[in-house]
Amino acid sequence: MRIAQLAPLAESVPPKLYGGTERVVAWLVDELVELGHEVTLFASADSRTTGKLHPVWPRALRLGRKGADPSAALAMLMEAIAKRARDFDVIHAHIDWLHLPLLSRLGVPFLTTMHGRLDLPGLPDVVREFADAGFVSISDHQRLPLPDARWIGTVQHGLPPNLLHPVQGEGSYLAFLGRLTADKGPEDAIRIARAAGMPLRIAAKIPRAETAYFKKHLEPQIDGETIQLVGEVDDVKKQPFLAGAAALLFPIDWPEPFGLVMIEAMACGTPVIAYRSGSVPEVIEHGLTGFIVDNEAQAVEAVGELGKLDRRKVRARFEDRFTSRRMARQYVDRYRELVGTAAGELETQRLNV
Repeated sequence: MRIAQLAPLAESVPPKLYGGTERVVAWLVDELVELGHEVTLFASADSRTTGKLHPVWPRALRLGRKGADPSAALAMLMEAIAKRARDFDVIHAHIDWLHLPLLSRLGVPFLTTMHGRLDLPGLPDVVREFADAGFVSISDHQRLPLPDARWIGTVQHGLPPNLLHPVQGEGSYLAFLGRLTADKGPEDAIRIARAAGMPLRIAAKIPRAETAYFKKHLEPQIDGETIQLVGEVDDVKKQPFLAGAAALLFPIDWPEPFGLVMIEAMACGTPVIAYRSGSVPEVIEHGLTGFIVDNEAQAVEAVGELGKLDRRKVRARFEDRFTSRRMARQYVDRYRELVGTAAGELETQRLNV
């Protein structure tokens, strides 16, 4: 199949540092190419892919020239796909809602993977306006706020099985990996680690908008010994960071759409202790790949139970459920359904003429 992938422009594909969506898009493109499909990636020019890159902006916006207008970059992305839409059997968008007015009018089958939270004001109105647009969720929980959307499937994320791997040992610290925002639970992670008597290492991005939160609530607690901040980590540094942890702490307080870091930890054989929010019960198997808890006290108890988990089984469940090859094959099924439906509709129109 000839497949177009529309990526966000905030980060390159794959991202240099933080960027879950862009990382997933990179893995998906590579797997689709391995499966024999002709894939074109519409992304920033500093992206790398085994498919064909159609660069639409010189450099990813977050690390590019200061003051670049995101709207201008996205306008270039829309123009690029408008000119080339007929080159593809199907278009797969990862850019939220921006493309819907355009792609709904081009006559080429398309689908949209929603990567973010969907419980926001105004989104039901958008769904009603574009009732024929097909959407893919990354967890069943994610789609709950928009029951009237045309959901054509849930495809959980997957990553290459050789990207991250386990190491010997049970881990000597607890890990926190993510953005340093209140809803990700870094304060809870610090309290859990201290109550459990274990060091905590934090690998995280500090969003500009959250600098005040970091300085007020987190920085005073980071002593460089018991609580360490190691900064953002790339894929190379992520491996030893996660594999060396006794567990990943995931004490979220928001409707997490998926939580890529959970399966990254599982790929390292590292169990996850997570709050029961959003997608967590769909990803973590309680008592097998980690523990699902409801509060800090239960999380502290779970730290004491980590010795009962087999890290080899954690890795095995990752291989069974969360590889990028499984993800790509599920998307190919969705593509074929869309293309088949579009062909059937054209044939019906022809017969009715």
